[in-house]
Amino acid sequence: MTEVAEKENIFLFIPNLIGYARIFLAIVSFYFMQTNYIVAGWCYIISALLDAIDGHAARAFNQSTKFGSMLDQLTDRCGTMGLLVTLSYFYPRYMFWFQISMVIDIACHWIYLQASTMQGKTSHKFFDPNENFIMRLYYQKDVLTFMCFCNEMFYSGLYLLHFTTGPTLLGISIFKVLTVIAFPVAVAKSGISLLHAYVAAQNISIIDQNEREEARKRNLAKKPE
Repeated sequence: MTEVAEKENIFLFIPNLIGYARIFLAIVSFYFMQTNYIVAGWCYIISALLDAIDGHAARAFNQSTKFGSMLDQLTDRCGTMGLLVTLSYFYPRYMFWFQISMVIDIACHWIYLQASTMQGKTSHKFFDPNENFIMRLYYQKDVLTFMCFCNEMFYSGLYLLHFTTGPTLLGISIFKVLTVIAFPVAVAKSGISLLHAYVAAQNISIIDQNEREEARKRNLAKKPE
């Protein structure tokens, strides 16, 4: 008698459990963002750090899934968006730029992830050697980690500076220095997000062209001689 293999429950995979913890921490952070920067800050930072751990867990336990990839992307985008909404409230003079940053981050990553799915890629981080050089360089592990870290440091720094100058060195706020240093990297990351959208649009247009060509061939084959 053939034994029936037990069906895996991907929702209980270790990297996905870490993803749920990230969501919980992000929600707690959002709740306290206006009133308690210590609780909000630590919850947000821990949630962001877990983003690096879930990928390692997925590879270590052979539990990489499309659901996990989508969960990771949504948590990243929504976490940053929640912080930017708060920054718009704290720094109303710069609300337009925070809005633009949110739009770029969400729209560009969405279309890129959609294009990757349409192409049948196992991951949005997978690249053909012939694809865009900047994108290939960006998705190198060390480069991606550095740029994401600086992006989070910039926005988190702005958040903390609303409440406190933090530790100082020679009378200069360390939080302010780190925020200024991270600013150009955050801008560059937004530029790369726009590149995501451009590459995705090009890839989708190729899919459209191929599908239209296939449809044209089918229509020609159906026509009587």
